Amino acid sequence: MSSDNGELNATLAKVEGRSAADIVQVFERMIPPNVIAAAANGQMLGLIFFSLLYGFFLARSDSEHAEVQLNFWQGLMDIMTSMTMWVMKFAPIGVFGLVAKTVAGTGFDAFAPMLKFFFAAALALALHAFVAMPLVLRYLGKVRPVKHYQAMAPAMLTAFSTASSSATLPLTMECVQDKSGVSKRTSGFVLPLGATVNMDGTALYECVAAMFIAQVYGLDLSFAQQFTVVMVALLTSIGVAGIPAASLVAISVILGTIGLPLEGIGLLLVTDRILDMMRTAVNVFSDSCAAVVIARSEGEQTAIAIEQGNRR
Repeated sequence: MSSDNGELNATLAKVEGRSAADIVQVFERMIPPNVIAAAANGQMLGLIFFSLLYGFFLARSDSEHAEVQLNFWQGLMDIMTSMTMWVMKFAPIGVFGLVAKTVAGTGFDAFAPMLKFFFAAALALALHAFVAMPLVLRYLGKVRPVKHYQAMAPAMLTAFSTASSSATLPLTMECVQDKSGVSKRTSGFVLPLGATVNMDGTALYECVAAMFIAQVYGLDLSFAQQFTVVMVALLTSIGVAGIPAASLVAISVILGTIGLPLEGIGLLLVTDRILDMMRTAVNVFSDSCAAVVIARSEGEQTAIAIEQGNRR
């Protein structure tokens, strides 16, 4: 028991004293003076920012040498994705070990906080998908939200079952184009980009997860620390891959930013799969909402426009 208390006190000592000045340091770490040194020191924010900047200019370059690099990085990503999926096959064994250790030490009472976390995250995702997004569609896109839900139902079900926004992308484009009536020009640009950088559900989940882990360690986050969690969650969600359980990597960045141990991620594995499926569905739906709103801002009528329904 004394060793557990010592570990807890050491964790709290790392986090205490953090203030609004840490927010400035977060933005400073986004632009590393030496990207090699940032990689060696594990400064993930700097690596993410550099990678986004590098990929942006790589995609805009017409050089034949850039094409070689693009193929190399694409192949590397495919290999790393395959390796990640192979490692994740062993995740159930690790989860069983973590749960067994917790039950042996504290009994089943330890699952009560996990249920609270699960329902809090699920409620937050539901509010975003069924309250915030319909308001965006209705008042910014001037379209009928119910019709868009009906159009996107196959894509959302596929996203929920696969927990992969990248795997769902072809069906998402089909639903947005054929059922919601967005042009191929708009959807072909917005949806692939959104599947990479627009991760509403992931960013929301990362915030809830970081708050939960902080509470588990007995830490009462200040407003500045909560703001830091939100900002880092938004930034890291941009670089999250569209594969199952990819957001766990981003959560490790958040925990390191506010000084919490990475071992806290093990607490999330118990409920991560079902929440991963839910947040992926939210990600896909928010991408489709963005495509519809942008299409309407460009003057497209679409098949779900409010004025079109009134003319009928």
